[in-house]
Amino acid sequence: MADRLQGAPVADRIRNGARAWYESLSPLRIRSVRIYLSGQVISLIGIWMQQTAQSWVVWQLSHSGTALGIAAMLAFLPTFFLGPWMGVFADRWDRRKVLIATQFSAMILAFVFAILVQTGVIALWHVFVLATLLGIVSALDFPSTQAFIGDIAGMSRVREAIILNTSIFQVSRMIGPALAGWGIGYLGVASAFWINGVTFLAVIASLLAIRGNQLRRTSTGRPLQEFREGLSFLRKETRAQDLLAFSVMVTFFGISSIIILPAVVSLVFGGGADMLGFLLAASGAGALVGAFFLTPLAQRARRTGSMLAANVVWSGVWLVLFSFTRTFAYAAIAIFFVSLTIPVVLTTANGLLQILAPPDMRGRVLSIFLMISFGAQPIAALLIGVAADAFTPMGAVLLNGALMVAAAGALVGLRSGLLSWEARQTMTGAAAGPPSR
Repeated sequence: MADRLQGAPVADRIRNGARAWYESLSPLRIRSVRIYLSGQVISLIGIWMQQTAQSWVVWQLSHSGTALGIAAMLAFLPTFFLGPWMGVFADRWDRRKVLIATQFSAMILAFVFAILVQTGVIALWHVFVLATLLGIVSALDFPSTQAFIGDIAGMSRVREAIILNTSIFQVSRMIGPALAGWGIGYLGVASAFWINGVTFLAVIASLLAIRGNQLRRTSTGRPLQEFREGLSFLRKETRAQDLLAFSVMVTFFGISSIIILPAVVSLVFGGGADMLGFLLAASGAGALVGAFFLTPLAQRARRTGSMLAANVVWSGVWLVLFSFTRTFAYAAIAIFFVSLTIPVVLTTANGLLQILAPPDMRGRVLSIFLMISFGAQPIAALLIGVAADAFTPMGAVLLNGALMVAAAGALVGLRSGLLSWEARQTMTGAAAGPPSR
């Protein structure tokens, strides 16, 4: 009898975990979600192929960690400076049409990149210009994409839909770099850019086939005033500020460390593009496991603040361990564990912010989320690139890991009640808008 009672909690936890995972798939019952995510997975594989090839091109042209940082900085800088307008436009314009336009623009830029590489005229300044132009497109695409997921899934399933979208993103992050490494070795660097350009057709076709249920805001003619309304909302929401802070930690210190992996592969392990692709694929595999399996379980955690803090510390500790590895196999294992908890933090923050925000303000709130978290990437990218040149690539990673752990500890120490915060209470009474068909 006692054994049976002891086994009951374990069985309950297993059932709850299985139920959480099953519920995370519930948005796939909606036709629009199925079609859109099918196009996304194809397109995102191409995008990650281009990201891998672009970083390798920069390294081959410069052999400079600073140049890698500058290229990444230019890609994220528009998100920071254009965020106030792009979030307003994501609320005001038809998001489906906006996404069709941004995907088409990104496709053209991919083909331009492919031509420059194929003809052998590519120079470092070409990469910088194209990275900036793609960053401008992404500044509008990011908030529109995140809000559009809520349009097609409905607010009652938005967190599950975001988990699915994040899982697809991580699947592509695992497959794309591996394919890029193989393609660069056998077909040449230009192949990654050609393939990426073609894959945009899949997501454009999916957007043409569906409709969203968007609550559009009437234009006031004062976009900065509308943006300030989003900031005012966040100033009143203490826990929303904490969500933003945790997100900044994993992007500023965690994701930025991925930027200098070409330098790590070349200088520490003496490898080439195929090894870079494998290391990025290991990072993607960790993030996929985190997004698909850990995130549904983590979002059922009673104390959301404690859960987020623990996930940030986990990634920081593994960054420190990664910095001491000198064997490629151990490095791949370490980067897998670094990436394991990053999507847990970002997906939880994204979903809770959408639930907290008023329906006609989601685009602006998400734009601020992207502007603050991923908009910090330009500074982080430049700093880690300079640090890699000033010290060593592994020294820069060690610094990032230590600062990540310290930042999480500082936030927990300064924010009263954060560790005991329960998001379930926040979600009670949240709006549950109808999904599209």
